[in-house]
Amino acid sequence: MPDFDIAIVGAGAAGLVAAARAAERADGRRIVLLEKNRKTGAKILMSGGTRCNLTHDCDAEGILAAFGRPGRFLRQALQELTPRDTVAMFNRLGVATKVEATGKVFPQNDRAVEVRDALLADVLRRGVRLRTEAGVRELHRCADGFRLDTAAGPLSARRVIVTSGGRSWPGCGTTGDGYGWLERLGHTIEPTRPALVPLTGGAAWSRQLSGVTLDDVQLGVWQRPEAAGATAKKARRKAKPECLRRGGFLFTHQGFSGPAVMDVSRELTIPKGPEQRRLRADFLPDTSDGQLLDWLTAQRQRAGGQNVAGLLAQRLPRRLAAELVQQAAGDAAAQPLAGHSDAALRRLVESVKRCELHVHGSRGFEKAEVTAGGVRLSEVDPRTMQSRLVPGLYIAGEILDLDGWIGGYNFQSAFSTGHVAGSAAGEMEI
Repeated sequence: MPDFDIAIVGAGAAGLVAAARAAERADGRRIVLLEKNRKTGAKILMSGGTRCNLTHDCDAEGILAAFGRPGRFLRQALQELTPRDTVAMFNRLGVATKVEATGKVFPQNDRAVEVRDALLADVLRRGVRLRTEAGVRELHRCADGFRLDTAAGPLSARRVIVTSGGRSWPGCGTTGDGYGWLERLGHTIEPTRPALVPLTGGAAWSRQLSGVTLDDVQLGVWQRPEAAGATAKKARRKAKPECLRRGGFLFTHQGFSGPAVMDVSRELTIPKGPEQRRLRADFLPDTSDGQLLDWLTAQRQRAGGQNVAGLLAQRLPRRLAAELVQQAAGDAAAQPLAGHSDAALRRLVESVKRCELHVHGSRGFEKAEVTAGGVRLSEVDPRTMQSRLVPGLYIAGEILDLDGWIGGYNFQSAFSTGHVAGSAAGEMEI
């Protein structure tokens, strides 16, 4: 007879919710939650600058949009646990929440530890056995369920829910251990790469701007014409961005960061991404090309003796304004506004609205908030999170091939898939 009816591997966001739901639906059954670290919820504690962005203030469709086409996999899970349900769940557990202007939902007191503690208390209150420092080394299928070889010794379970996470923030213990177990059980693992990660690169001028921040920048990732196999003229005519995101932006001494950068990063961490794609910034996204040109032209007529960089600094950080004028005008940058031709002003508009930022790579999994890639979605039943290949095996959270925008979307995915996996495993006959 197996030691446990249900074993959950990984006590993060998905695992804690899965354990609570399994215990709720499977009253009286023997359930164990295994955690590699000494403490549970390490990534919860670190997330959002230790504030923990729980979810986003939107409906299920808003969450789906954050994941692109793969987001369709989440539709059923988000019907079972919507963002509103998630907020209500935490409120019931004693965590008051607030919605910030960006739509991000945080605990009222900005303390991630309160989120972790509430989830953990719910799990323990429902009678789940918790074993820490019990990292799983291997997962085997056997006649009456599964055998798990752990750092704390072997154990067996009739059903297993894998919520061991991806490869992001490996300092938290998420080193991709689960990929190997699941692959050996027959699952396909889509190649993993960092997502929601700062980008490295830039040029001498941009690195000089380290520390300069902007609240609202629109970034676009575009395929390079040569990568598309088209002539430059044809590519320009048909070009559409691979990704377009808007938000905060930060120049760093290593490259670029901030919410907008993090959101587009997954498009540039693909193999040969920086060689095949280009990153462009619109530093005044609320102003059209025509409006900016008209403003510059009107200022030239009204006060042509003023410095161009000083004028642009009325709308952009001073250091950035000076560099953009230098990029557009070169040796003529120091000339007063009256000395700049219509063509020169158009070049300045181009520099502000379509500034190319050279990307070499990313800060890697050590600085990534989530992992792109993972367990192939077609091999998991989205109604239950049960493996289509291995009966009794459930998979939820970041280990799945799902990654969304910054802003609480990935936590919502973890909570919803963990909720479905725990509920389904708890309701199955054992």
